[in-house]
Amino acid sequence: MNNKLFKKEIRLSGSGGQGLITAGIILARAAVLDKVRVTQTQSYGPESRGGASRADVIISNDEFYYPEAVNFDVLLSLTQEACDKYIVNLKESGILIADTSNIKNIVHTDSKVYELPFTDIAMNKLGTTLPTNILTLAFLVKITGVVTENSLKTAVSNSVKSQYVDLNIKALKIGFKLASEEMAKQ
Repeated sequence: MNNKLFKKEIRLSGSGGQGLITAGIILARAAVLDKVRVTQTQSYGPESRGGASRADVIISNDEFYYPEAVNFDVLLSLTQEACDKYIVNLKESGILIADTSNIKNIVHTDSKVYELPFTDIAMNKLGTTLPTNILTLAFLVKITGVVTENSLKTAVSNSVKSQYVDLNIKALKIGFKLASEEMAKQ
């Protein structure tokens, strides 16, 4: 992180069971490790699996007074419903990260858009879709630089059950690599 003032409003969105609230908590923990100001809020539908789910993380090196993301700098969406619902609050200069495994139509936006089949990639490379949240979080962090990769790795290792640490570290590496490949195309 540099000394330049920054504030990033991030919304992680999808449906219950995709681990987005966990991803939001992990991102917030990584920000704490980087010694910047952070707040994390969450909302999910009445169903623990399948209902709408979102986590907001605001990361800044200056004071801020409202804890929920309103005008997103980054919107990560894992479902069509979430993408449709929240894209209207994405800044024109923002970044949309969309999981094309589940999102087939993105309304026109002036924001930077990254479209990859994250859920399919997780299944193909890791044998399960469970760490899709961590894979996409790593992609987001590499693209935005909002926290350091080392802090994210530490936060993941300290936040998931011990039997899932290795799987999630593999997911991080895949997400970082995918982001590097996308950035190289620019």
